[in-house]
Amino acid sequence: MYASARPTATALVNKGLAANLSQTVQVLDGLKISHLIPCTTYYINQRPGLSSRRPFSTTLQPQLKEKEYFPAPRGSENIRITPPAWHHPIYTEQQMNAIKVAHREAQDWRDKIAIFFMRMLRFGMDTATGYSHPTEEAKNKGSYLGLEKIKSWVGPSPMTERKWLVRILFLESVAGVPGMVAASLRHLRSLRRLQRDNGWIETLLEEAYNERMHLLTFMKIAEPGRFMRFMILAAQGVWYNSMFLSYLVSPRICHRFVGYLEEEAVLTYTRAIEDVDNGKLPKWQKLEAPEIAVNYWNMPEGHRTMRDLLLYVRADEAKHREVNHTLGNLEQNVDPNPFVSEFYDDPSRPHPTKGIENLKQTGWDRKDVI
Repeated sequence: MYASARPTATALVNKGLAANLSQTVQVLDGLKISHLIPCTTYYINQRPGLSSRRPFSTTLQPQLKEKEYFPAPRGSENIRITPPAWHHPIYTEQQMNAIKVAHREAQDWRDKIAIFFMRMLRFGMDTATGYSHPTEEAKNKGSYLGLEKIKSWVGPSPMTERKWLVRILFLESVAGVPGMVAASLRHLRSLRRLQRDNGWIETLLEEAYNERMHLLTFMKIAEPGRFMRFMILAAQGVWYNSMFLSYLVSPRICHRFVGYLEEEAVLTYTRAIEDVDNGKLPKWQKLEAPEIAVNYWNMPEGHRTMRDLLLYVRADEAKHREVNHTLGNLEQNVDPNPFVSEFYDDPSRPHPTKGIENLKQTGWDRKDVI
């Protein structure tokens, strides 16, 4: 919080405490505060008329103790920093701005099955999170879905910062499941058959890890309430077991399904970025990215705003889109993973990489990588 004439303070409290504070005027460090501002499942208690450089943040001020959503294990006083298992590749601003909404047309019955189940999942997620998705806009941007504008449980209101966070938290809480399921099943298959996996396991685990980092990042901005946690718990139980059984039946359909799902994720984050650019999300205009995001994506100075964070996350989703569509084009038990393979014939020609420098929006065909 920044002050000019007199000391100021901002208090972040949960709903139960906020209800009590609304009945009385509290005094914090000698400053009267009597105005409650809702922030997802929290309320920011702030004196009317005061401005902040970070008006929508759950990072508490020095006067208060910060609540750590993911505390370190007990007895780990000697551990300060745990380096990531997978270091994130460096994205340039030009590369992230080049990300486009794209759709891979269905070419056989497997693709049609994948699209059908993706549409069912998307409908349920839109309804649960109150996401409004205009039909014409979705079609113009290449989305196959094209759902009508759905009335959410809070009414047909435009997307606000709170509604965006609800959707993003729910989305990222289940997005890390497919990669983990696929990696675990391929790992067991490799052990069972005493065969190499040809590099698939590492990429799938890295994808699951990356999606979880998205969740940890947005959890630093807003914490879900009890109902949201229950929804996440229920969704994970159904989602994990469904993916487990489906991957046993047809890994190719599962990768295509995830590829189509990532297409919709790219569209979702594209719309969020446009809302920020069009001034529809004023609380995010000057909101800084959490420290965990700065360290994970190596965000440079001057490019650490909420909009920059959305650009990085969208680029990750575009990478997952490319990876899963490519894996869906390969022979599942024979072909090597092109994203970790070395191309000895001609390394100078474009080929799949871990970064987005050679990103192919709808995936690589088998003839291009094998």
